[in-house]
Amino acid sequence: MKVILIKDVKGSGKAGDVLNVADGYARNYLLARGFAIEATAKNVNDLAGKKASEQHKLEVAKSEAEAAAKKLNGAVLKVRAKAGANGKLFGSVTAAAIGEMIQEQFGETVDRKKIVLQGDIKAYGDYSAEIKFTQGISAKMTVKVEPEE
Repeated sequence: MKVILIKDVKGSGKAGDVLNVADGYARNYLLARGFAIEATAKNVNDLAGKKASEQHKLEVAKSEAEAAAKKLNGAVLKVRAKAGANGKLFGSVTAAAIGEMIQEQFGETVDRKKIVLQGDIKAYGDYSAEIKFTQGISAKMTVKVEPEE
């Protein structure tokens, strides 16, 4: 019997795979537990449509990430912060703050989890930051911490 897996099944396959399995295994295990659906012509066409839709979404997201990376690569982000007399900041400049400043200065929305810093930013100066958008697409920029006036 041909079935389409809805969920990953250990030892059988991943979600979206079309398998030819024994009738008893399909009826009593895969279909009964909701791990698969029968591979009718309609279900196979629906699966093909979903895969095409997912591929299109991935391509659009990749092109948007490439455009943002091109815009931010080599850019200088200016961050103003308060510090004590010796130049040490009150607190530190975090990835979340850098994400907000990128939104403010460049108009690009960047999740804080995608910003990689070399270390904590706790003093004035220039620091390197890398933004990893998706697999293989990243941008390196400079974060310039200046005194707040």
